[in-house]
Amino acid sequence: MGNYLITGAAGAIGAATAALLRGRGHDLILTGRDAGRLDATARRIGADGARTLVLDLTDPGAIEAALDGVELPPLDGVVHSAGVVALGSVAELTPGAWTEQLLVNAAAPAELTRLLLPSVRAARGHVVFVNSGSGLRANPGWSAYAASKHALRALADSLRAEEPEIRVTSVYPGRTASEMQRHVREHEGAEYDPDAFISPGTVAKAIVDALETPPDATLTDVSVRGR
Repeated sequence: MGNYLITGAAGAIGAATAALLRGRGHDLILTGRDAGRLDATARRIGADGARTLVLDLTDPGAIEAALDGVELPPLDGVVHSAGVVALGSVAELTPGAWTEQLLVNAAAPAELTRLLLPSVRAARGHVVFVNSGSGLRANPGWSAYAASKHALRALADSLRAEEPEIRVTSVYPGRTASEMQRHVREHEGAEYDPDAFISPGTVAKAIVDALETPPDATLTDVSVRGR
């Protein structure tokens, strides 16, 4: 069985991906900002095969220190699932809103990938970036978030070209039932009904399907659209 690291592992898509991978017998490193939520996720999916690591992706410069002394096995896969969103028009968004989204959604995955590359190379592993439909197009009110996701797409495309011995996939989910979606609906002044959106488990299955693609091919870009 393999070894996988998942960021945002206490969030909707991250936790669902962790559950699927653990169900297949893989060992996991679950990362996130909240130790309590990470521990709860580990217990829910089977703590014997999942260890937790607190990482604050709002400060990419601190990631290297956070990993200092952490023993990492060869990594068959890294799933970048963490992300933040703050909506508003260009006229409204503050520098802080831009900075946080660019740091968490793009700069932190870049830095963490850089630090994990020796472990990924050792396993000839796979890096999955959970992007968004906003990484393919920018809509009114979504400029900063879309900019961060377009940057994430560029990171994935460059990494794929630079590291031919590993596989790189971008997954572009549509609106997915999650706390992030609840926040978005509040901003839009609308009710949040999780049944109206894609299940996190559906996105997780797309991620795991990409990871389990036979080694003679790579799913480079996967769009998951709601009905």
